[in-house]
Amino acid sequence: MSTKLPASSHGFLQHVHEPSKKYLEEWLDVPAHIHHIAHRMANPPLERPQSQREFKHLLDCLQIPEEHAVIHQKFGHGVRVATNGDRLVVAWEAHTEYYSYQVWHIPDDKLKPLEFGPLTFPDYHFPFSPLGVQVNALDILVLPHTNLARDEVKAQMPGPQLYGSRIFNQDISVLTTFTPDEYQRERYLIMSPSFDTLLNQIARTVDTLIALENYTHLILLPLQAFSRSIDQVHEYEQRHLYQRGLITTEIDSSTPKKLQHWLTVLTQDFMKVSRLAESLRYKVSASVPYERIIRSNLGALQEQPFPGCRSISEYIDGKTIGVADGYQQLVKRIDALVNDFQGTIAVIRTKVELLLQDQNLALQDQNLKLLRSVDKTTKSQSILQHTVEGLSVIVISYYLSGLGSYVFKAMERIGWLTNHDIASGLFVPISIGIAFGLIVIGRKVIYKRHFQESGN
Repeated sequence: MSTKLPASSHGFLQHVHEPSKKYLEEWLDVPAHIHHIAHRMANPPLERPQSQREFKHLLDCLQIPEEHAVIHQKFGHGVRVATNGDRLVVAWEAHTEYYSYQVWHIPDDKLKPLEFGPLTFPDYHFPFSPLGVQVNALDILVLPHTNLARDEVKAQMPGPQLYGSRIFNQDISVLTTFTPDEYQRERYLIMSPSFDTLLNQIARTVDTLIALENYTHLILLPLQAFSRSIDQVHEYEQRHLYQRGLITTEIDSSTPKKLQHWLTVLTQDFMKVSRLAESLRYKVSASVPYERIIRSNLGALQEQPFPGCRSISEYIDGKTIGVADGYQQLVKRIDALVNDFQGTIAVIRTKVELLLQDQNLALQDQNLKLLRSVDKTTKSQSILQHTVEGLSVIVISYYLSGLGSYVFKAMERIGWLTNHDIASGLFVPISIGIAFGLIVIGRKVIYKRHFQESGN
């Protein structure tokens, strides 16, 4: 754990309540030169643990001893004391969508002049580029017992316009131009003629300014995608308006091929607009809470005018007011367009279903006529079959009667019968019965074979 020194400040990194903060506060002092950098994570669940490992690597690179380092799940710090007594304080913090570093150079000589630019701690340099897209970078000077004139401050900062305020209803002044310098850092000067006032409020001041900068940049990150989306949405709206007009005019006389073409085109546009909606919703989903954080921190500053400067809130309000609302309005506009596509697609599908129903009804009518025709044919075949069977009985019985007559004549000559005519007459009904029996037996044999073949 860190070696305890007399407490010099409080409230450091107020958005994360880690038990190690109180140890970090004991290392802080003024004057100080602070570098801050924040990076947005593309995949927070995966990259947040990676950022912690990155911070451990940073502590090793800066030769910070383990006894002066504290690392928790989303917050950590380390302190190194140089041979000349200067302190290097490094703090890491992982938020929901971004993580950040603060590097403090606190000189042991309180009268040592500090300037913007690289930190002058002995042999210091930041050893690597952090993960993710850079959100912002700040260069902050904290100078007690200083009352620089506006022109002197302006000479140290890039950009045309100086913004500044007195904050916390105390004699603490914050000045900036919101313009990156040659190192791509925005410069902030925090000064107060009262050493004790600055010492007691420095962590709170730095914390609030960093939160304002981080969330201002975060809420503006999707601005380019937002602008592109506006043009795309306008193009799809115009296209869909034309499509709906054409469909409304021609749907009654449309062919199945044309309906299929419309359905294909509309489905493709619907998928593209849906992807656009999901992409934009993901990018701007946090804009509303970001705006609330910005307004909350601006209110916490309790700004009072600084002579000759525009207020800090004037600049930030000008950049952020209405942005989150604009994002949400565009998302609603895209959702409405998605619903319009769904409605048009539903109309075409209904038309297709009606055509299919008509085709099915026509097919049913054809099938009914075919069934009636088959039924009539079956009846005709049945009548014909019975006629043929009746004729067959007559023919067979005729031949049997003829054969019987020859037999009976022979029997008469032999003397077995006295009158072959009477026997022939009596045999006619018998021959008819035999013929009928043969027809019935033949029909049963044919049906049996047919059923056996169908079963196989």
